[in-house]
Amino acid sequence: MKKFTILTLFPDVFENFKKFSIIKRAIANKKIKLNIIDFRQFSKNKHKKVDDYQFGGGAGMIIALPSIVAAIKKYKTKNSLVLLTSPQGKPFNQAKASTLAKTKKDFIIVCGHYEGFDARILNYVDEVISMGDFVLTGGEIPAMAITEAVARLIKGVITDSSLDFESFNNKLLDYDAYTRPVEFEGHKVPAVLLSGNHKKIAEFRKANQLAKTKKYRPDLLKSK
Repeated sequence: MKKFTILTLFPDVFENFKKFSIIKRAIANKKIKLNIIDFRQFSKNKHKKVDDYQFGGGAGMIIALPSIVAAIKKYKTKNSLVLLTSPQGKPFNQAKASTLAKTKKDFIIVCGHYEGFDARILNYVDEVISMGDFVLTGGEIPAMAITEAVARLIKGVITDSSLDFESFNNKLLDYDAYTRPVEFEGHKVPAVLLSGNHKKIAEFRKANQLAKTKKYRPDLLKSK
């Protein structure tokens, strides 16, 4: 069972995340364990304050080290990989999710907030991960995204066949899928998918993957 410990100032954000879909089943089937920790409880300030002004001036408050470092030390073991969410980190992608899913390490995910952390937190984390070139108010959404992307790749969480043709496998987007009705408001299901010819269907889907990737993510083809 792989353990995810998420350090956050807003633990309530994760309540619904734990109760639905793949994550709920993964927890129930003991494939993963999810611990949500409010690191404000580690503050020794009488008001449980965790942020402070920046040395040298600057807009906004930053999270000071004592509380978050105490939380990391409390939950970190020899088997832990500490991940910090930040727009300044390395971009997260499916390949990274797969690598993390295969590691024997458990995860501690640190959710940033305000104007970020005291930069010395880098002495206490193993990797800094970004969801992309944009800024969010906090690291809770990235933490959920990392957790779900990794958890669903853990053996037994979902069926292997469900993973075979997903987007980014073989650096291609997933093929288009269709269901009933065969025609809806003049829009028809491609005839080949109704033919029963599995070879032609496979060829159609591969061509569809290539066409979609060329249109929406040509950068993936350049890296093949």
